[in-house]
Amino acid sequence: MNRPQSARGTLIAIASTIEAKACGLPDLPFWTERSIGPQLSVVLTGVGKAAAAGGVGTVLDPDRHEVVISLGIGGLLPGSGLEIGQIIAGSASILADEGVQTPEGYQSLADLGFPAFGDGDEIKGDAAWLDRLVRLGMSPRRVATVSTCSGTDALAAEVARRTRASVEAMEGAAVGLVAERRGVRFVEVRVISNTTGDRGRQVWDMRGSLSRLGEVIESLSGPGLGSAGA
Repeated sequence: MNRPQSARGTLIAIASTIEAKACGLPDLPFWTERSIGPQLSVVLTGVGKAAAAGGVGTVLDPDRHEVVISLGIGGLLPGSGLEIGQIIAGSASILADEGVQTPEGYQSLADLGFPAFGDGDEIKGDAAWLDRLVRLGMSPRRVATVSTCSGTDALAAEVARRTRASVEAMEGAAVGLVAERRGVRFVEVRVISNTTGDRGRQVWDMRGSLSRLGEVIESLSGPGLGSAGA
């Protein structure tokens, strides 16, 4: 028998053990759901699209989960206007490098006739949850999901131009794809840890950004945040 919708909660997908430890979850096994509060649970997926999709797909249950949140750190893309340490909520998560590079330029899956989401390569963050997270002080921004991070100025500029994203990370749109196929709401949350562009000139604050991940978990554990309802 299906559980009533009011009983469904939030599943948080975290990619790396470093991020999990920063959230006070040091002993998470991969691809195993663990409850961390009323109507709130977490799964450690591993880094990257394949690991994220596999981990979330293994545990996601529409009868128990109202929303899945892809939570972690991310990098600033050129022109974002953001600062390291800032927390953003994904207004959209974009598959940024699923396609083909041609002499005429990049063609996405949607350009090739194989869209991942409807007729495109992006999924919007759930409106109700996005509004909730913005009211917690998070900036709504587009997030590019990449397999290869931008370690050159040219690649960072290209990703920013093509996707109109402010932030780059490695899991969000893959988590969103699983959520959409299972009929579960989705939103992405990122703490900015570094700049993108030429690797030798990148600026990082890993310790500070990881400490802010713990703040996000605490805010999601607050009264009424385990479920957004209908």
